[in-house]
Amino acid sequence: MSKKDVPAHPKPTAQVEPYFEALGLEDTLKFLEKFGGTEIYIATHPSKRSKVAEVVGYPKARMLAAVQHRLQRRVPLAKQWRASVYRSQGLTIAQIALKLGVSDVMVRNYLSDVPKPPDDPAQMTFF
Repeated sequence: MSKKDVPAHPKPTAQVEPYFEALGLEDTLKFLEKFGGTEIYIATHPSKRSKVAEVVGYPKARMLAAVQHRLQRRVPLAKQWRASVYRSQGLTIAQIALKLGVSDVMVRNYLSDVPKPPDDPAQMTFF
């Protein structure tokens, strides 16, 4: 597998996978940020004015409806996975803590097994 084949983000957890398949990375993050930890009804035939459609758009709300049989009743918070994704996107510990609504200590715990994103090759080194 070449570097091009390696995804730029961590693999979704089993709980997150159906959302990821239907919505893609950015809309999965938006969906989890908005609905994570809540019970939500995913209609088989969503309305264009539904709360889900407001967050991810009507076409993706329909895609989510197609996999709704694989979804748990309560939307996962997936804080550890989200922290890893945000880190892979270059966010700082403080920024991640704010997005997740947790302390910087908790974010460091979430990321203890996650390698730090590579430095910008255009950035000069001190040594």
